[in-house]
Amino acid sequence: MLLRPVRDDEEDAEVVREVAAAACAYPIRTSRVLPYERPAAGGSGDGPAVEGPPADGWSAERIERHRSRTRHLARTDPGGCWVVEDPATGPVGAVLSSRREGTWALALLAVVPWAQGKGVGKALLARALVHGRACLRGVICAPQNPVAVRTFRRAGFDVHPAMRLTGVPDPARLAPPDGAVHEGTPRHRDLMDSVDRRTRGGAHGPDHDELLRHHRLFVVDDLAGSGYCYVRGGRVELLAATSRRLATRLLTAALLAAPAGEPVHVGQVVAESQWAVDVGIAAGLEIANDGFVCLRGMRPPELALASGLLP
Repeated sequence: MLLRPVRDDEEDAEVVREVAAAACAYPIRTSRVLPYERPAAGGSGDGPAVEGPPADGWSAERIERHRSRTRHLARTDPGGCWVVEDPATGPVGAVLSSRREGTWALALLAVVPWAQGKGVGKALLARALVHGRACLRGVICAPQNPVAVRTFRRAGFDVHPAMRLTGVPDPARLAPPDGAVHEGTPRHRDLMDSVDRRTRGGAHGPDHDELLRHHRLFVVDDLAGSGYCYVRGGRVELLAATSRRLATRLLTAALLAAPAGEPVHVGQVVAESQWAVDVGIAAGLEIANDGFVCLRGMRPPELALASGLLP
């Protein structure tokens, strides 16, 4: 097996996406045979792995966002982004991680199905952790995968169960926000970095530039404090505030701004964030398990909802 850094180019961005798609058991279109789409016995292995134009579970927008995130992290954190390649079959695993003001975060750890259980994921995580060895804090948003959670716990992370709020919100059941919520712009970068330091110990820094490319930003800033929230359609991607009142105001505004009649998704809600559960209940949303938030050197953030894309 060959372990190499992820390059900041479209080819490697697509390699990482294909590995992630395979790890999630999505069939994907590609112009080459990948190790998780081997030809049947007797096949030549030449030509496309999938004939015709089948649906691949990834919209063009999702593909663009995934590639953009990979290139962003490969550019800002070349020491934290790696691919494992099998000399005979090609890429079999990938990891993306970042280091921001003493906070290390794991954005992706994916291994194709046939290579799982062979130490690929452990080797990738070890290399990513080396990138964050000087960091006092660590954040991982983990799926409901017992192997992954066991691996993160053994790496020294505390495991905190998380919830998600989903469904079609009923605006009539939500009280209007108790104050102004503004449309955010890149000019709010300093405000957001300041809130990040209060809620997670380190600013997201350049990650805000990447999130702004694909999400709508809501901001609150008044005498009571400040906060922000990223939204894409009905999905709340990241939220942080300096008080429960402002966090509640932001989440309420995000749900009210969701496309009418379409489902919303609010994930990574830890038990400490009961204010978010209260907003979800008021809006008529369903509450379910949503994997785990794994933390090292920090307590679960009461006033922040982590991003699965850029924790």
